[in-house]
Amino acid sequence: QVQLVESGGGLVQAGGSLRLSCTASGSIFSIRTMGWYRQAPGKQRDVVAVITREGVTNYADSVKGRFTISRDNGKNTVYLQMNSLKPEDTAVYYCNADVSLSVQAGYYVYWGQGTQVTVSS
Repeated sequence: QVQLVESGGGLVQAGGSLRLSCTASGSIFSIRTMGWYRQAPGKQRDVVAVITREGVTNYADSVKGRFTISRDNGKNTVYLQMNSLKPEDTAVYYCNADVSLSVQAGYYVYWGQGTQVTVSS
């Protein structure tokens, strides 16, 4: 019913930049919060940044000042601009979205399949 597809991951040197995109598609009535999470090998999945439909943002302390989350509500797309990347940013990055399928339906969280970001030192 709802698919989230991420793109933009890859290999970059420390200090470099990447921009991730995630587009939600399907029978979507409304999207509330959208967000980016990451999971490094052997570690739990942690929040990176989230953004509300109104554009209010929140960031993990480890990425403040380096990453910027934004969204295009008309395109159901969320972005993550990552600058000054560090080797410790290496992880699989997942997007999620809080989606309602109709005016009567509640909101449910959907996840993308993940995109690998690798930062070399």
